[in-house]
Amino acid sequence: MEFVWFLNGSFLLQIFIFTVLRFLRTAKYHPLLNKIMLVVNTAYIALSIYRFYFEGHTSEVLFIISVTFRLILLLGLIVILVLDLIKKRTMAMLFMIAILPFLCIFVYTSTSEPWGVIPQVWVNAMVVWAVVVMSWTLFNRFKYLQQENARVALEKERLAREKEEERNELIARQNEMLEQQVAARTAELEQSLAELKQTQNQLIQSEKMASLGELTAGIAHEIQNPLNFVNNFSDVSVELVQELKEELEKGDIEEANAIADDVAQNLEKIAHHGRRADGIVKGMLQHSRTSSGQKEPTDINILADEYLRLAYHGLRAKDKSFNAELITNFAEGIPKINAMPQDIGRVLLNLFTNAFYATQEKSKQSQSQFSGSYKPTVEVSTQLVGNTARIVVKDNGIGIPDAIKDKILQPFFTTKPTGEGTGLGLSLSYDIVVKAHGGTITIVSSEGLGAEFIITLPV
Repeated sequence: MEFVWFLNGSFLLQIFIFTVLRFLRTAKYHPLLNKIMLVVNTAYIALSIYRFYFEGHTSEVLFIISVTFRLILLLGLIVILVLDLIKKRTMAMLFMIAILPFLCIFVYTSTSEPWGVIPQVWVNAMVVWAVVVMSWTLFNRFKYLQQENARVALEKERLAREKEEERNELIARQNEMLEQQVAARTAELEQSLAELKQTQNQLIQSEKMASLGELTAGIAHEIQNPLNFVNNFSDVSVELVQELKEELEKGDIEEANAIADDVAQNLEKIAHHGRRADGIVKGMLQHSRTSSGQKEPTDINILADEYLRLAYHGLRAKDKSFNAELITNFAEGIPKINAMPQDIGRVLLNLFTNAFYATQEKSKQSQSQFSGSYKPTVEVSTQLVGNTARIVVKDNGIGIPDAIKDKILQPFFTTKPTGEGTGLGLSLSYDIVVKAHGGTITIVSSEGLGAEFIITLPV
């Protein structure tokens, strides 16, 4: 009977207190009250064990202390429930309704000596009711936890969705910003490209005018020769006309006819050299103006010979001490090729100018190292190879080092000192031959042994 009293009274009450505290989550919502309730309940457990084993349950002092602990626990539960009801916690309200009968019995048993004056049926009913209440509260607690977990899951899903929306919005803003930056950068690059093309065109035109300047002295020399012939034959023709008049006055028709034949020959020579001068001037104008892009039948032998001499005399005008042997080896029977003569002439002029520059530099080196035994030589030859016409420009100058062979056709690359070259000559030559005419440029050179440029053009 003593064991049943301890089990039904103290033990169930203590389990009930712990269950209520855990169910109402007082550790979270009322941490201070939770600590007080746990301390009092623990003390109550210790007192109950002491009464059962040592003093018995008949001691009035221990009974009063036990009742005090019960009242404190009851008061603590009431305070917790009231606070939860004020805060409108649903679980506290339901729990209050469920344990109301049990509280009534608890009040009664807390203020009277237990089990002696309470019918056994009440004791059994209290035990059954406690089990039912605990089961019911646990069921509702489980249901509440399920709902709470579902709410937390929905909240997480909502937060994840909001985070995803924020991330998508951020990505959209970043994409828009990047698109604006790309558009601005593209506009800047297009502007820079336009300015670069404009600058490149200006440099190309400057290169053309520079090559025209190189031609000036050569052109003057080439024009001077036919002009000398024109002047000489004109003077002679004036004298012959005077003699013709005299013979006609004398009536010597035979002598007059002979003089007239001489005048006619002189006029023919004057016309020939006039056409020669006219051709030189037209060639100069063709070289100076921008290419029309229209191809026309072109005799590469005449073109190569003309620009070889123009380049040579142009260099001679700047350095009268320079002399070089000019060798031409033009193949016969090469048909006229379909090309832009002013552009091909510009290529040849650049190659000849570079060849004379290389031989001039080696001549300067030879004067200091080999006592002037070096003889500058520039050779140009043409060949018909299959369906292509080949132009070979060869010199015995300083040559091209292997390290820069792959670079000399690049824009703005030059081996000349600063101020003497733009680095566009060979680059423009490559564009003219390869891109505009579908030909090739091949370089064969060894440092110190001269260079050979081979141009092939489709016939």
